[in-house]
Amino acid sequence: MSVHGKPILSDFSFSLCAGEKAVLRGKSGSGKSTVLKTLLGLYPLAAGRILFEGGPLDPSSVQTVRRLAAYIGQEPVLGAETVRDALMLPFQFKTHRDNKPSESRLIDALGRLHLAPDILERECRHVSGGEKQRIAIARALLLGKSLYLLDEVTSALDAESKRAVLDVFADPGFSVLSVAHDPDWDAACDIVLELEDGRLARIRRDGST
Repeated sequence: MSVHGKPILSDFSFSLCAGEKAVLRGKSGSGKSTVLKTLLGLYPLAAGRILFEGGPLDPSSVQTVRRLAAYIGQEPVLGAETVRDALMLPFQFKTHRDNKPSESRLIDALGRLHLAPDILERECRHVSGGEKQRIAIARALLLGKSLYLLDEVTSALDAESKRAVLDVFADPGFSVLSVAHDPDWDAACDIVLELEDGRLARIRRDGST
């Protein structure tokens, strides 16, 4: 595929089944983040195709992907003044209005990620990068997402917080395609995809290093 006429990915093919966890590895600029964004329909394909649930990725199926998927980047934008407001933000819209989470659900989602209930009233500008990453994950959990596109989501976490995130995504009901440079994350994945210069250099399905 190309972006603004510049080739980014070529000779690239892999599959991800429901419930599987895969990680993309490679040097900066090798195309890892581009893969995630292409699945969300943010970059058009110059050649080749992407299949989702057996059909081609097109404007209709992209909308399905977006309903199922949560994209969480290295520096997520929470988009609200307080953490509570950030978690409740998607539920202001018609699509999710009837599924507003209770206080106990908010606290449970935060607790799974080792975040204390009192963070709900904290201003977002006063939370750390690692807390933002976990808050963004908590928001996706509250939305009931089943496909997670994760870009370096443990980069700002200490060992305990990282273990909490790994435990969350070990759920067999979650499909995960991620970008990471973390050996612990690699070991937790079913598939390791190594990219070199926009090409898939190797696939390993055992998480070994």
